[in-house]
Amino acid sequence: MNKREISKTGIMVSDICLGTMTFGQQNTEEEGHDQLNLAVECGINFIDTAELYSIPPRAETYGSTETIIGNWFKARGKRDDVILASKVVGRSKNPWFRPNGEEARLTSRQIRYALEGSLRRLQTDYIDLYQLHWPDRSIGLFGEGGTTFKGLSEADEVSIEETLSVLGDLVREGKIRHVGLSNETSWGVSKFIEASKTGLPRVVSIQNAYNLLNRTFEIGLAEQSLREHVGLLAYSPLAQGYLTGKYLDGARPKGARTTLFNRGQRYEKPGVDTAIRSYLAVAHKYNVDPVQMAVAFVTSRQFVTSNIIGATSIEQLKVVLGSVDVNITDEMEKDIDAVHQLNANPAP
Repeated sequence: MNKREISKTGIMVSDICLGTMTFGQQNTEEEGHDQLNLAVECGINFIDTAELYSIPPRAETYGSTETIIGNWFKARGKRDDVILASKVVGRSKNPWFRPNGEEARLTSRQIRYALEGSLRRLQTDYIDLYQLHWPDRSIGLFGEGGTTFKGLSEADEVSIEETLSVLGDLVREGKIRHVGLSNETSWGVSKFIEASKTGLPRVVSIQNAYNLLNRTFEIGLAEQSLREHVGLLAYSPLAQGYLTGKYLDGARPKGARTTLFNRGQRYEKPGVDTAIRSYLAVAHKYNVDPVQMAVAFVTSRQFVTSNIIGATSIEQLKVVLGSVDVNITDEMEKDIDAVHQLNANPAP
């Protein structure tokens, strides 16, 4: 497992990060601990979670993933061996995130409340990377708006300065080490960097979706990521499992996420099946597991700091971890790019 530095922090993380959002619904606590143990044995030192998890978000399972990880820390010890990332929710009307059903916002008071809850559930005194799960302002999220910007919302926005100010206080208090963004735009990244010039903490990472079906990060954000040292923590390298081909032609395998929760709309748009079949053909041409090819492609990008993988079984996790042995050759990349040219970003 190779290591890469998060921005200029001096923190070295494995180029594969274990995502944990299935812990607490699709995976039991025991299964989650088994995945964590295997990941560490294979050289992963980077774990990503969120107060929101597990997925899909529900009042009954809010914070369950952090609780499972916290119990693992307590049983295993060696907290300092792991780089831990978590997230605070952005603007949301879901009533279970904050006391008395208050709308979730990225205010100073609410961020402190969220962080204290995460620290308690994770059974730790600090979080290495604390990320804003999505912006406070109203934008298209999780593929809802595609690549089309539909205009500004009239809703009020918590200022970036207020959000960064409390995060700076939390850094000084030793409760978090660094600050990251998630599901953010190029404009948002620019504004956060600009605000940091007044003595507020500088964001060091951005966690956005990036996979063969959604390479929109390459348009603007990739160059910004490299030049401004805000590395990508790529999520959904398998496009929620769609790049395996298991959902082709509307198939619904027993126990699969989309079968259980009907949450795959981001990857059920026109042209997606055609693109998936073409990528499967590329993998077949080079005698490579299509799962491993898709994951290895993401890991191989210069602007990616770490590739966040996930699984619902140890067997699946082993296959995904095998991607570290796959080399995206120049010839393979040309074929991948040829598919992308004809089927560019069908699931942004």
